[in-house]
Amino acid sequence: MWLADILFESAARHSGKVALVCEDRRLTYGALRAEIEKVAANMQALGIGPSRRVALMLENGTDFVIAYYAVLATGASVISVSALLTQDEAGYILRDSAADLLLSGGRVLETARNAARGIGLNALQLADLDHDLLYAAPSPPDGRSEAVVMYTSGTTGKPKGAVLTHDNLVMNALVSAGHGMFNLTPDDVLLCCIPLFHASGQSCLLNTGLLAGATVVIMRQFVAEAVLGIMASEQVTFFLGVPTMYVGLLGLVRPNSAQLPHLRMAVSGGAPIPVAVLREFETLFEVDIYEGYGLTETSPTSCFNQPDFERRPGTIGKPIWGVDVEIAKIDVEDRIELMSPGEVGELIVRGHNVFAGYLNQPEATRACMVDGWFRTGDIATKCGDGYVTIVDRKKDMIIRGGFNVYSREVEEVLNTHPAIALAAVVGRPDDLFGEEIVAFVQLRADATVVSSADLLEWSKIKMAKYKYPREFHFVESMPLGSGGKMLKRNLAEMALKKPEKSP
Repeated sequence: MWLADILFESAARHSGKVALVCEDRRLTYGALRAEIEKVAANMQALGIGPSRRVALMLENGTDFVIAYYAVLATGASVISVSALLTQDEAGYILRDSAADLLLSGGRVLETARNAARGIGLNALQLADLDHDLLYAAPSPPDGRSEAVVMYTSGTTGKPKGAVLTHDNLVMNALVSAGHGMFNLTPDDVLLCCIPLFHASGQSCLLNTGLLAGATVVIMRQFVAEAVLGIMASEQVTFFLGVPTMYVGLLGLVRPNSAQLPHLRMAVSGGAPIPVAVLREFETLFEVDIYEGYGLTETSPTSCFNQPDFERRPGTIGKPIWGVDVEIAKIDVEDRIELMSPGEVGELIVRGHNVFAGYLNQPEATRACMVDGWFRTGDIATKCGDGYVTIVDRKKDMIIRGGFNVYSREVEEVLNTHPAIALAAVVGRPDDLFGEEIVAFVQLRADATVVSSADLLEWSKIKMAKYKYPREFHFVESMPLGSGGKMLKRNLAEMALKKPEKSP
């Protein structure tokens, strides 16, 4: 399998159909292929080809798509660099990956050039690769070879480069587009407002959408007001977002829900979506939200609430086709010991989606790949008929007075409070109980005044004594990473301070 064939095959079938829309630019599949081949030919003239690596540090836009497939078309692999990184952070990735070339542009060009200059690397824009040269297609690579290297967030230590193969990414796109999941057709219009340098944007939207011959509408970034307008003007049928995006859209439409766009399907990933948010969005927008689960290391999708099965809100559904998902004992790290249905343990994955390992880090690879299974670090349960529920991150579990408290369980309860738009729960070191439970809450725009004392008394009624938060912090918005995931490590740092008074 060759990841570049996703684009080439669709261009052969749908040459005159619109493939990409970004602001005022529209590219058909045929025009997109021509742009890709021109850039690929120019890179080939610079010596880029099989066994080479090209780093991309680009914001969302058509340039990212052209550069991405052009690199693959030469037979080289893509090093995906977040457009939000600083010069030093980007420089670390360029050094660690031993990139042979850097492609950048737009607002991040100066940062990218400085990072490249610091290690003696050539940094170019697509405009520098515009000579009329003849593209020569290389021999298709081995499907098990490196296609894309995506660096993880680096919540512990330096970021690690997850090596994803052609087989990994092509299979994830094939399964996602069909096999009872997204069921995409050339008539679909997908809205992409999550970063393309992240696994979800790159794999679940770009690769999957173009493989299906659909139209992918790209936004530079998520802005709720603009999203609604684009959904209407481009007749978007498919939306994939993280929970904070759904919260943002709800905050915009609650006062006036008339004439909302008509979606065929909505998908949530990146973090568990509060069931209360899911229910309200589905009611207002008259569309079902299908929750899924994945990680950079799993290409990314592993589980999904597939339409062919019963949809169960609050779960991440069942394992996707060709992938096994089980629950293993958390405290047994040198081997895999499977647990019985309904028991709480660590989520483990094996199948075509599991990465080839961490670049240059064999010890880190061995630590997470045990007995052929990838240990995700997420705590979950799996019921007898195969549905999986995420309980917490292994490192986010709070132990208060000897009792295990799963933050997501507490968050789900808090999110049912009529004044709360979004809640997040973390642990804070405590001399008496070991850890104390601290809640951060983002209030709804139309909420009545509520105090910490009010939430404390309400929580006492709703939760067991060892579970409810003892402290509440009020925030205007949750700290988010570049992919829209909540940064709980930031909240944990804030929790070390004294609790804020209610607004």
